[in-house]
Amino acid sequence: MYIRTLFILFMVLMTFSSAMAQSTTRCVNPVIWADVPDPDLIRVGDDFYLVSTTMHLMPAVPIMHSKDLVNWETISYVCPKITDTPLYDLEGGSVYGRGQWATSLRYHKGTFYLLFSPNDQPWRSFIYTTKDPKGEWQLQCRTTHFHDASLFIDDDDRVYVFYGTGEVVELNKDFTGVKEGGLRARVFQRDASETGLLEGSRVIKKDGKYYLIMISWPQGGKRRQVCYRSEKIEGPYEKSVILLDNFKGFGYVGQGTVVDDANGNWYGMIFQDRGGIGRVLTLSPVTWKDGWPMIGDTEGRVPHSFDVPLKPAKPEHGIVGSDDFSGKTLRKEWQWNHNPINAMWSLTERPGWLRLKTSKVVESLFTAPNTLTQRMTGPESEGTVCVDFSHLHDGDVCGLSAFNGDSGILSVVQEGKTRKLILSFESVLLTDREKAVTEVKKEVVATVPLKGEKVWLRVHGDFNLGKDLATFSYSLDGKKFQSLGKPFKMRFDYRRFFMGTKFALFCYATKQSGGWADFDDFIFEETVKK
Repeated sequence: MYIRTLFILFMVLMTFSSAMAQSTTRCVNPVIWADVPDPDLIRVGDDFYLVSTTMHLMPAVPIMHSKDLVNWETISYVCPKITDTPLYDLEGGSVYGRGQWATSLRYHKGTFYLLFSPNDQPWRSFIYTTKDPKGEWQLQCRTTHFHDASLFIDDDDRVYVFYGTGEVVELNKDFTGVKEGGLRARVFQRDASETGLLEGSRVIKKDGKYYLIMISWPQGGKRRQVCYRSEKIEGPYEKSVILLDNFKGFGYVGQGTVVDDANGNWYGMIFQDRGGIGRVLTLSPVTWKDGWPMIGDTEGRVPHSFDVPLKPAKPEHGIVGSDDFSGKTLRKEWQWNHNPINAMWSLTERPGWLRLKTSKVVESLFTAPNTLTQRMTGPESEGTVCVDFSHLHDGDVCGLSAFNGDSGILSVVQEGKTRKLILSFESVLLTDREKAVTEVKKEVVATVPLKGEKVWLRVHGDFNLGKDLATFSYSLDGKKFQSLGKPFKMRFDYRRFFMGTKFALFCYATKQSGGWADFDDFIFEETVKK
């Protein structure tokens, strides 16, 4: 009887342990080791929705979804193009480092609302709405520009935008612009410890109090996450530091928001600057102490790993991935550099291949239309693609790049009747206002003569601490790869592209339009697991 009782107890414990294991998801930080800056995160029922900045990349405003806060999938984009100015078409300049950024996402009474303020000319904000975040979004209105804004809908349905350094303005309840005679105020003044802007506004309300979460750079200090709180929306507000940590020796973590799950647990989703890969996302538990949302573990730091008490739910696709180009549309992991010219690319003219056609004549990759990009991931990742270059014209250039303001570029170049594979390191200089290209500094690192019609190109990225190195290789049969040139140092530069380095597929003309290149089977791999 005693042995039987022990056996039953053992089986109950095993069942309980198994159930607990299945109901938790292991988070290893960074939870998304890829360029996902300026996050806003909301929960609707058991679903989490995340929005991030992708600036000059199109379609604009990626909406990501998760059930467990760890595994994410891009489910839609808010707008296919932005057409207010020809700069988005790389005409008269560019919107490098501008475009869509610092987007705010909210849900209220069955409708999703989204606001973003492109930092180009003329300055303005867009407000979009939808009933279904996987479907189409509708433009509600254009209104005043709000820097790093946060939409907020109060319990009485009044609508506000927090922006800048502690500024708030009331909108019409139907989200059609600023309310005449509504609240307009600066809710706090910087204290003596702060210097410059406090940015990245995110607002929540809990237990009747308003919480405004921001980043700051204190005098002589490090980037940190701060929180202002008040019992009234117009203030007065008091402040507390809720996170100060240079997780894993990279830049100090800062800018994001907090969210709860359906069981009342709280989490902080905050990004961290990590050089060449851009700004990655960290996920941390949140503990409410004396009414403040303290982000991090028991020592107030971003944990290397922890168990999220939500059932694991890994989607079929993520935010990065391979593509054999056999679908009717491009997968949602891809974005174009600026607005695409839709007539100049195809998935149907050669089924199973992506065809990129040359259009206007340009001088470099930085002004080339229809460059297709996808995030890299850390700690290491690589992209491989087969390129059929048999229909290039004299002066055409196609290939694969580690693409940023400083780019490492594997190019197939047509010169008369000969073709060469060239590895070059190129750096672009831009004007301050129009972001027009004024100069491209180019170093040719290696050259290989090409015969035949196809070549396989590969870019490998190493984003471990102190690395940020891209290496390059090629193959003539898709099996045996040959290293080419030397490592390329990837860089993050907020004055130019303001984004992490991306994989990029391209084909452009330097002499005449009419040629094209076909791309087959882009293979993305995380070559070293976290």
